[in-house]
Amino acid sequence: MTIIGTAKIDHKTKNLINRLEPGDIAVINHEDIDEVAALGLTASKVKAVINAAKSITGRYPNPGPGIILEANIPIIDDVGQQIMSCKEGSKVTIRDSGEIIVDDKLVAMGEFLTPEKVKEQMEAAKKNMEVSLDKFIDNTLDYAKKEKYLIMGGVEIPETDTVIKGRHVLIVVRGNNYKEDLAAIKTYIDEVKPVLIGVDGGADALLEYGYKPDIVIGDMDSVSDEALRMCRDIIVHAYPNGKAPGLSRVKELDLDAKTFVAPGTSEDIAMLLAYEKGADLIVAVGTHSSMIDFLEKGRKGMGSTFLVRLKIGSSLVDAKGVSKLYNQKLKPSYMMGLFAAAMVPIIIISTISPPIKHALKLLELRLKLLLP
Repeated sequence: MTIIGTAKIDHKTKNLINRLEPGDIAVINHEDIDEVAALGLTASKVKAVINAAKSITGRYPNPGPGIILEANIPIIDDVGQQIMSCKEGSKVTIRDSGEIIVDDKLVAMGEFLTPEKVKEQMEAAKKNMEVSLDKFIDNTLDYAKKEKYLIMGGVEIPETDTVIKGRHVLIVVRGNNYKEDLAAIKTYIDEVKPVLIGVDGGADALLEYGYKPDIVIGDMDSVSDEALRMCRDIIVHAYPNGKAPGLSRVKELDLDAKTFVAPGTSEDIAMLLAYEKGADLIVAVGTHSSMIDFLEKGRKGMGSTFLVRLKIGSSLVDAKGVSKLYNQKLKPSYMMGLFAAAMVPIIIISTISPPIKHALKLLELRLKLLLP
């Protein structure tokens, strides 16, 4: 099998997904392909994925490669960094042997991943989980000790034009199953009308469902210009040293923004902002809360997340996975029960209402005349 297509290349898979078109060949540099990246690649309907790095390193069982292969998209794995220097838009030919030809020149050699190889590597990764877990716990505790000022009043909370006090706040992150979970709580959003906070690309997730984000918070590396222009408040996440790489992008759009200097992830400070501004309830969609989530993001610990969730406590409702509570089809027995319940008042009314009694009597007589 020879695969021919147009190369689309990016070191950041989440940026590449926005440029992919059906039939393209995605060239990525992504160790341990995660679920969100895999779903984005499959939704783009690419012909193949060429990975400069190892799609499964064995540190933990990452589900991404399996998802891509299930969609019948080949993965040519661990081809080397030289592929990333190729020009976007080049014609790429992938041979059965794993040879990658770009503009009639052999530039790299890789290995086709198969379901059998993925299964074998995933089994080996599961055996490494204990080692990864030990390191993750140690790092989490180390980070928590260093970042405890995050919940002790040691960070300055920026002011917002959006009023949060006494209201529900919905925080949307583009994490696993965020689309399904967002759809599952649509009725809640429509009825309660919470403050809508999009964490980077989470703002575009809100737009996809017809909602305008009130606040966009994050590094500004995966949010659209449209979402930034539509929101009321832009808060750029700055590192503890004061650097805020995303601020320059906002200024280029001639938009106003505030900075939030804090360690940890952007979703952590979004929760902290909502809590400190007096939110009555915080509902989170797509957030990262497990060890696998953080390893997929390339983080060695979750100190800030642990601290923030410890502080906000019962004010937080994590909607991650809520869609799975409602994925069952309506059973016939339920339908029969509803039909029977609906018939009860109809029968009662028909027995006590004279007009209905007369109508039923006329119907009975008509049937007797029609039937022999």
